[in-house]
Amino acid sequence: MRLSKPLMRRTFLMAAAVSPLLMAAPALAVPNVAESFVDENIHKGLDILKDKRLDSVQRRDQFEGLLLSLVDVRRIALFTLGQYRRSASPDDVEAFVAAFKNYATAEYQSYFSKYTNQTLKVMGSTEVKPTDFIVQTQLMDSSSNQPPAEVDFRVRTDTGKPVLVDVAYQGIWLSLEQRDQFVSFLGQNNGNLRSLVAHLSDLAVNMGKPTQ
Repeated sequence: MRLSKPLMRRTFLMAAAVSPLLMAAPALAVPNVAESFVDENIHKGLDILKDKRLDSVQRRDQFEGLLLSLVDVRRIALFTLGQYRRSASPDDVEAFVAAFKNYATAEYQSYFSKYTNQTLKVMGSTEVKPTDFIVQTQLMDSSSNQPPAEVDFRVRTDTGKPVLVDVAYQGIWLSLEQRDQFVSFLGQNNGNLRSLVAHLSDLAVNMGKPTQ
């Protein structure tokens, strides 16, 4: 059966109108994946930190296991080296990544321990580019008159699964702050990356996360 020319024209126009929507549907669904990733896993982290059945070692170990499954530590570590990454030897870079993992785990635990009595609410997300999203959240404490804390999470999906690559409190991004601090430290220490490795190891111990 052949379509009449008017019917063929209408069918073509309908297909042309619908096809952009069909093509856009997967892209529109991605921010919800990023939002769900943050909503589910940040709640898990807060639950671990406020679980009074755990002692300090159990709490640290469980939080570390969750964090390392969510965060692209290597990507963040290399970013925080700034221009010094290009001149560092491969061995020094690997030593730094290992030290940064210990330091970052301790810092994230210290950071989120402040909010164990608060609840997280995802407010929405912004697509920076197709595999890069910023999820906006608020941490709210019903027992306090303080306004909610604005916390943003940067989520990348270019590795096949969502991973966390940064967190911002009231607009200040943690990895940018770390990069500024590390680059300044290296500038004062002749670019000696081993000095920064030792410094991060000391900081991790002081924050209660022993080095491995």
